[in-house]
Amino acid sequence: MPLTPEEVDLSRLIIKSLNLPMDPLQVDPEAPLYGGPLGLDSIDLLELSMVITKKYGVMLSSEGANKTEIFSCLRTLCHYVQNHQAD
Repeated sequence: MPLTPEEVDLSRLIIKSLNLPMDPLQVDPEAPLYGGPLGLDSIDLLELSMVITKKYGVMLSSEGANKTEIFSCLRTLCHYVQNHQAD
């Protein structure tokens, strides 16, 4: 399944904020974010949490019990952000 427009926006944000050398359109939306093809670690996820909070107004706790689920892949993260955005 191709990236949705929202996933493309989030992918661009991830690639830009973490300065990753790849095309945001080539990110597999189902691939693991942590330790997956992007090579993200816990520090990257913490930085991402801050960037997402700033851009989308969605609070993401890197310490929360559900952080593993939220950050499992781009698609899951995107769904979470969309469902928790302030209107």
